[in-house]
Amino acid sequence: MNHPPSLRPPSKHPIMIHHNDLQPICRMVEEKLRQVPHLNLRSLEDDQGHGTKDHLREILGAHPLSTDHQHRVLEEFCGLGPIGDLITRADITEIILNGPEAIWYECKGRLIPHCDCFFSQSTYRNFIQRVFCESGVFIDQAKPAVDGCWRGFRLHVIGEPLTSLYPHLTLRRIPTNPWTLDRLVESQWCDPPTASALRELVIAHQSLLIVGPTGSGKTSVLNACLQEISPDSRALLLEDTPELAPPNSVSTRLVTRDDSRSQYPRYDLSDLLRQSLRMRPDRLIMGEIRGAEAKDLLLTLSTGHRGGMATLHADSAPEALLRLEILIQMGAPHWQLETIRRLIFFGIQYVILATRNEGRRRFAGAFRLVSLESCGFLLERTF
Repeated sequence: MNHPPSLRPPSKHPIMIHHNDLQPICRMVEEKLRQVPHLNLRSLEDDQGHGTKDHLREILGAHPLSTDHQHRVLEEFCGLGPIGDLITRADITEIILNGPEAIWYECKGRLIPHCDCFFSQSTYRNFIQRVFCESGVFIDQAKPAVDGCWRGFRLHVIGEPLTSLYPHLTLRRIPTNPWTLDRLVESQWCDPPTASALRELVIAHQSLLIVGPTGSGKTSVLNACLQEISPDSRALLLEDTPELAPPNSVSTRLVTRDDSRSQYPRYDLSDLLRQSLRMRPDRLIMGEIRGAEAKDLLLTLSTGHRGGMATLHADSAPEALLRLEILIQMGAPHWQLETIRRLIFFGIQYVILATRNEGRRRFAGAFRLVSLESCGFLLERTF
C-alpha cells in the first residue's frame, strides 16, 4: 500500500511537545473543522478532496506556532499523532496505546513511557479509524478484537466491551531484515557452537519446537533457522499474520483469513495446513501453535513430513510439551492421552528454549525427546 508522504522529514528522536501548550489550540481547531460541511474527521489522511489540510493551515496561520508545533497539530488531525516519530525509529520494536494519554514503547527490551500523547478522545478515535482504513480491519460489538498488519507492524486492536474506555492498540515491528544464526550470535543470543548445533539440526531435517515466554524472540529464532534451509527446499509458512521470511524463491507463505462480517469463508491454520499438503511441501512451518491446529500439525509431522518447525508459548520444555498435549486435546477431545503423547513423540525431535531476562533475549537450552515413559516424556539436554 502506498502511504501519503510525510509532512516533513522525521526526526531521529520524538519531539518534546508540551500538552498544555497545544491542547487548547487543538480543541479550537477541532471545533472549527466540525463546522466545515461534508468533512469526515475519521479519514483525513486522504483529504477526500475537501481541502482539509488547507483548512488546517488557514486556521493555524492565525496563531504564532513554531514549525514543529504546526507539524504536530497537522499530525494530530491528518496523520499519526504522537506516534509519528516512534514509527520511523528502527530501534523501537513495540508501541502500546492504552488510550489517548497512555502511550508506551519498547526500546532495547525496556518499556518506556512516551513524552507525547493525543490531545483529545476524538482525535485518538479518529486516528484508530485511519489505521483501520489503511490495514483493512475493524472492530465492532460482534468482534471486539482483531489482528492485522499496518505499516510494517503486526497490529492487534481490542475494544469495547472487552476494554472499559478506549480501544487499545499494540504494534509489534516486523523485521524487514530477517534474522540469521550469525546475527543471533552477534546479538549474544547464543555462542557460535550453539549456532552451529542449531544449523546441523535444521540441515538434518529434525523437527523443532521453539518455545519461550512472550517477547523472548521465538519468531526471530524461527526466522534464523529458516535461513538455513537449502535453496532448492520448498518450505510452506503458515501464519496468522505475516512475520516469517520465506528462505528462498520456491518457498511461500499462507496467511489465515477471519472475516467477522461473514462475507467470505473463514480459513484457519488447520485449513491452511490441508491446502499446503497439496502444494508439494518439503517442510511445513507454523508461525505459532495456539489452538486445535496442533492436532493437524502433529499428525502431519508424524507421518513422514520431516524438518517441520513451529513456535509455542511456554516457560520450559516440559511445560511446552504439556501445553501441546492440551492443545491437541482441543482438536481431538476423544483421543486418549497415550495416543496424544505418541503423536508428539513421533512428530517432534527437539525443543529449543528461548528466554528473556531483564530485557535481554537468550538461548536457554535444547532438549531432545529421548523416550516416552508411562509418566511422560524423557528429555535430554543436548547443548
